[in-house]
Amino acid sequence: MEETKTELIKRRKTKNFKIGPVGIGHEFPVSIQSMTNTDTRDIDATLKQIRKLAEEGCEIIRVAVPDQEAAEALSSIVGSSPLPVVADIHFDYKLALTAIKNGVQGLRINPGNIGAQWKVREVVKAALDKKTPIRIGVNSGSLEKSILDKYGGVTPEAMVESALKHVDILEKQGFSLIKVSLKASLVPLMIEAYRLFAQKTDYPLHLGVTEAGLVNQGTIKSAVGIGTLLAEGIGDTIRVSLTGDPLPEIKVAREILKTLGLRKQGVEIISCPTCGRCRIDLAKIAAQVEERTRDLPMPLKIAVMGCAVNGPGEAREADLGIAGGDGEGIIFVKGVVKRKVPEDMLVQALWEEIAEISEKGEKEDVL
Repeated sequence: MEETKTELIKRRKTKNFKIGPVGIGHEFPVSIQSMTNTDTRDIDATLKQIRKLAEEGCEIIRVAVPDQEAAEALSSIVGSSPLPVVADIHFDYKLALTAIKNGVQGLRINPGNIGAQWKVREVVKAALDKKTPIRIGVNSGSLEKSILDKYGGVTPEAMVESALKHVDILEKQGFSLIKVSLKASLVPLMIEAYRLFAQKTDYPLHLGVTEAGLVNQGTIKSAVGIGTLLAEGIGDTIRVSLTGDPLPEIKVAREILKTLGLRKQGVEIISCPTCGRCRIDLAKIAAQVEERTRDLPMPLKIAVMGCAVNGPGEAREADLGIAGGDGEGIIFVKGVVKRKVPEDMLVQALWEEIAEISEKGEKEDVL
């Protein structure tokens, strides 16, 4: 079933390159990125957070480089990080030069606030020498004044013009290891800016809704903005920007990719919203199933259904699951009923079937 969903999305063809070991572009899976919120000068704390993010499923990590001390710390961070490190540079081009010297696998700059074009050219020259990819990060909150004046404010066209202008600077120096982002906190603005840019170039795109907010609101905004574009085949790396601890960003990003069939790893749970026909405590059972399967790497689709109306159809589509009856339910595997058990035994019975699938290695071919 996973393969069918994946085929529905035709990725936009792009240039392809790598940030460290992670492939960027349509030839590679859409990758998950996050950003540390530690003081980069605190090497131990920063590496500790990077390792936690890596364990959660992050694949590229960005770190802030606000001053020279942080730029110098990158040498130790890059050397010990389990993830490729992208240095986030604003205002001071010298910090970008130090970051490149210290071995970062990628660079993120906002050309609008780097300053004079000769400074940008110096950074590009150093990146070209080291073959360090650059992400041009256009943000709706920091567009150049001349472009704002031209368009009368922030518009999708203004954001795209800014991005193309800075792409041109890099291209004129023979640099093409370019990834672009056009982030805004207003979701429709962000969506339209990416759409317009995607029509004009074949550079890979990093998707994100900037300043999305706290977990609840930020998850929804990111899912709508990032998910809409991914569903259209636009996007090669993603970052869900949530206020606070970055760990929840990874879970949300993984769910977005899994929902669209762009990632097969992990468990997808389908559960009905319940109605008056339900005769078991489905919400409790679904929560228990989610908890027990949270860390499973197998790409399983599990249906937890409350009655016989939609249950049979979901049973056919899912790898395995539960269909509720009156104080009891059936366990099915690949659409076939395996056994009927009391309500309080349903989760354990399901787990036993999962364990059997795992032991047989029936899912190894798609891990």
